[in-house]
Amino acid sequence: MFPSKAAARQSLLSARRARPHTGDLLGTAQAQPQVQAARRVALYVSMGAEPQTGALIDWLLATGREVLLPILYADNDLGWGVAPGAADLVPGRLGLREPPVDLGPDAIATADLVICPAVAVARDGVRLGRGGGSYDRALARVSPGTPIWAAVYDAEVIEELPADDHDHLVHAALTPNRLIALRRSRDD
Repeated sequence: MFPSKAAARQSLLSARRARPHTGDLLGTAQAQPQVQAARRVALYVSMGAEPQTGALIDWLLATGREVLLPILYADNDLGWGVAPGAADLVPGRLGLREPPVDLGPDAIATADLVICPAVAVARDGVRLGRGGGSYDRALARVSPGTPIWAAVYDAEVIEELPADDHDHLVHAALTPNRLIALRRSRDD
């Protein structure tokens, strides 16, 4: 186990940058019944070495689904907007690409499925993010019963991670190769 979240984050991000990653999430996501049934999916626009979401966003839009994408506020909370298409995203804070219209922070509660970024996820559902707390706040607004998946690579599904009481557990890890159900040790 890592001694702290900061140590875990540093080690795991270094390992991610050192590995070549070529897969994206599209093939694995398309095969999941929850994705097939979802009419509105909250997702993110991948950056750098994160699991790639571009093809998945395009496919969801092409098949008539709505995609909610995050809008990063100055206080690191997240608002959400409907994806207009990758070419129509606007520059956001910290180099992010965002939808041009903000529906507000509570829009995530309207999603049928949430796929969020993560640095790693533990088998008990603990998700390690980048440390800003944006997704922990956003995930607290997800409607009860809505599946929440953390997007990571297979090597980033690990046995144990440090956790705080405010950390929001996820139901599964979505990788370019598979969907891994997680055993959650706390209630939503």
